[in-house]
Amino acid sequence: MSQETQRHEITRKTVVYRMPGVEAVTVRRGMTYRATEAGPLGMDVYLPPDSKSGAARPAVVFVLGFSDVGAQKILGCPFREMESYVSWARLVAGSGLVAVTYTNREPAVDLRALLQYVRRNAESLGIDENRIGMWACSGNVPLALSLLMQEGREPLRCAALLYGYTLDLDGSTGVAEAARSRGFVNPCAGKSLDDLAADVPLFIARAGADEMPGLNETLDRFVVQALGLNLPLTLVNHATGPHAFDLFHDSETSREVIRQVLAFLRCHLVA
Repeated sequence: MSQETQRHEITRKTVVYRMPGVEAVTVRRGMTYRATEAGPLGMDVYLPPDSKSGAARPAVVFVLGFSDVGAQKILGCPFREMESYVSWARLVAGSGLVAVTYTNREPAVDLRALLQYVRRNAESLGIDENRIGMWACSGNVPLALSLLMQEGREPLRCAALLYGYTLDLDGSTGVAEAARSRGFVNPCAGKSLDDLAADVPLFIARAGADEMPGLNETLDRFVVQALGLNLPLTLVNHATGPHAFDLFHDSETSREVIRQVLAFLRCHLVA
């Protein structure tokens, strides 16, 4: 039986939005960004169709809070090979930005190593090291937020966060419980919104019909407190959207939210 036939059905789900020109995106696959004792860790770079040699473009890193070690066993492939990540990366590149996906083993350590590699090799990658943003969804969001905490903060320009777990605030434990049961890292444990950088624009896409236990309760608490601190937050509520609506809710509302995500990234990275 081939690896392709062993892949879980979820790995073949693509984003419900299509955009002209994505077929012309150039993909540089399998570049090593970190060597480990267990083997090299690779990254894929998606370049806009009109990319020119020597031109530096803003970039979006697709953050992984889950380890690919577990993903490979359960899904049959690493996250970067899932059609959801491939199609999202093509949409970002088709919008004129560079998209970066990668393989990991230790999510927090490897993400830092990836960002260091991208900045050190920005010129050869065609990336503007001063204009890098993040995209994260679901259980990947706590790791993305951890990079925006004042202590150890990465110089990132913006973050698009979709239907994600965020922070445990006011004594809640929903994120910690989900991290234990679902297997994602939670570097923000014990942190509050006071620890979050106040100058990084955030895009929050909320799935109003999210079926993940406790997710919207933690997300709503995060949004209310973020607005109370007047953080630069853009909130879009997909009232009828389930978890992962970008893959499972084939509707004009889902497509409009996806368009807004792409527009947000362009606004804060290109301008």
